[in-house]
Amino acid sequence: MAAAKLVLDNIHPTLSQPPQDHNTYVLGDINGHNVVVACLPSGVYGTTAAAVVGSQMLSTYHKIRFGLLVGIGGGVPSASVDIRLGDVVVSSPTGVLPGVVQYDFGKTMESGRIERIGSLNLPHPALLTALSAVRSNHMMTSPKFWIYVSEILRSREQHDDEEPSIFPYPGQEHDVLFRANYRHLDSEPDCWSCDWTQAVGRRQRLSKSPKVHYGLIASGNQVMKDGHTRDSLARELGIICFEMEAAGLMNHFPCLVIRGICDYADSHKNKNWQGYAALTAAAYARELLSAISSIHPEPGTRMDSRVQVPGQCM
Repeated sequence: MAAAKLVLDNIHPTLSQPPQDHNTYVLGDINGHNVVVACLPSGVYGTTAAAVVGSQMLSTYHKIRFGLLVGIGGGVPSASVDIRLGDVVVSSPTGVLPGVVQYDFGKTMESGRIERIGSLNLPHPALLTALSAVRSNHMMTSPKFWIYVSEILRSREQHDDEEPSIFPYPGQEHDVLFRANYRHLDSEPDCWSCDWTQAVGRRQRLSKSPKVHYGLIASGNQVMKDGHTRDSLARELGIICFEMEAAGLMNHFPCLVIRGICDYADSHKNKNWQGYAALTAAAYARELLSAISSIHPEPGTRMDSRVQVPGQCM
């Protein structure tokens, strides 16, 4: 939510809401779009919690046009997709899937394999056409979202003399991918005591600018914290990111999912990249909204609201 606030053009006064709506909102605007921001209750996560937040939001703000689920996630690097920490993954319809698959929902067969059933809804058409526009823009010019990130980081550095920023860029030297079968030492809070000979050799990027990856995001109620399982599911389904909220929203609150990569969904998961990854995801959401034309209301009517729903960022 803190990252979402930073990318708003303006923050609006709060409004009254029904007593049955327990969400806490931030209201604002981006490029002429009215935006309602909500996040999950502190310490609560998962598809069910996300569904409750979304349903309560829709009951209060009846004219919401579309949704963005923005937050952090675990990346799935592979030979074909060079995902790094701080990159952004955006759900994109792939084959018969709408960009998100609930990987832990279905029937467990005798072999232990899950036969997945059902399908989630597609995002709003306005989001998909804007997605195409942003992707084409990135082929020709520097991404706007990186400009937003750079400006925010510079501004925060000027005002964070007394306290360290929660959104710093940790640096490529702190982006280490270990082999899938090498487990983290459970007794250690970070990876400085891990065997760095087990790290995967990767070419250093010449630019700090995060890359954007489009593809299938896996959503479920379990924290993915195992490299072997991560890679097995990725091979089976073509997944490039894991998260824990989208499957609870898609059928009742069709939305696009935007995730900043803060870890590699393995046992070496830590919080070092969470703030920066939340910021890159929020900045991409701002660029996406800026590619969508706002709707001007008829005289005497209230402007349609758009919604940006961050996941549990911090």
